[in-house]
Amino acid sequence: MSFRFKAVAASALSLATLAIGGWAHAADLPVKAAKKAPDLPFFLVIDDRVSFSWMPKGTDPGMWSTRPDGSINGTTAKQVYSFTHFDLWAYGTNFFTISMFKSGHNDPASPCVAPGVSINGTASNCAGATEIYGLFRSTFGWNELFNTKAFTMGPLHNISFEVGMDANTENNFLAPAKRDVVGGLQFAFDLPYKGYVDVAPLVYWEFSNHNAFTQCGLFGPGVAGVTCNSDGNVSYRATWAVEINYYMDLGFLPPNMQFWSISGRAGWYGPKGDSNGLPALSGIGRFSTASKSELNSEPIRLTFDASKAAFGDKYSHFVDLWVAYRYWQNKFGLDHNAMPGVCTVAATGQSTHSCTESTVYGGVTVKF
Repeated sequence: MSFRFKAVAASALSLATLAIGGWAHAADLPVKAAKKAPDLPFFLVIDDRVSFSWMPKGTDPGMWSTRPDGSINGTTAKQVYSFTHFDLWAYGTNFFTISMFKSGHNDPASPCVAPGVSINGTASNCAGATEIYGLFRSTFGWNELFNTKAFTMGPLHNISFEVGMDANTENNFLAPAKRDVVGGLQFAFDLPYKGYVDVAPLVYWEFSNHNAFTQCGLFGPGVAGVTCNSDGNVSYRATWAVEINYYMDLGFLPPNMQFWSISGRAGWYGPKGDSNGLPALSGIGRFSTASKSELNSEPIRLTFDASKAAFGDKYSHFVDLWVAYRYWQNKFGLDHNAMPGVCTVAATGQSTHSCTESTVYGGVTVKF
């Protein structure tokens, strides 16, 4: 939760407290009646935004092509359209975001199984895939739940319970349908210049996904649960996770340049079992299909508050321009040094460069 959200909440609560008055003495105010205290709104802060960004070197595991010089191209440009919602209420916060990723032709939609190749092996120029990804996180602050300040000390602002879930779907041949839930704690710390950093150790359980390539009947009848999945659905075991978010205004800049801020995030997710849900088929070394620890991060985002620069403090963060660096290793838990046919070329072990994402990208965000 950013400092300005905390400040708004504190101000709202203070105003509500000041507004609550007792009955006046009849001798002092013989004709005046006490005014009813205004009702405190359920949501103290509501913040909705839309963003557009362009990612020149996105990836999708298993989607790669060979250039004329023989090198491997495992990246694709992506247009990203996002909606985010944040609210603050009496006992905590809620955050929700949903994004649409529109890929280029190197990440094709179904019926292509690879760039330029359809399911029957013939040449086909399929359109780029479209992915929808949603994420929800909700916190319940201990200070608010127990009506205390015992969990505020030094830079520690609060401790909270945190719960959430993720879901996605994509119209490529793999047809992923990820579903997961998280639960644990969040430790909120204050940073200088109205900043914050939140650290959340969590339990992560991806209980469902889909992989059309492992579905029984695609490459032969197979044995359900041993050599193939009966309907392509894959389940995993629960594992650990740590999520970190931070934000800070660059308040050390001169007053006429205080339009800049930095922010970032990182999420570590532990191994969750076999990536195909078929551990009997997993080999060793580069032939392994076991999942690995995953790092999904945007370590730095530099934001310029364009509306504040143009129209003043009243319009702060109504229009933001930003540039960021994104790094995602072992994407979706896939081992970038193994997973033959996906993260590596099965015959040679050469990397397909599709299971690690490293790109600089930029965008614009509008508040409404």
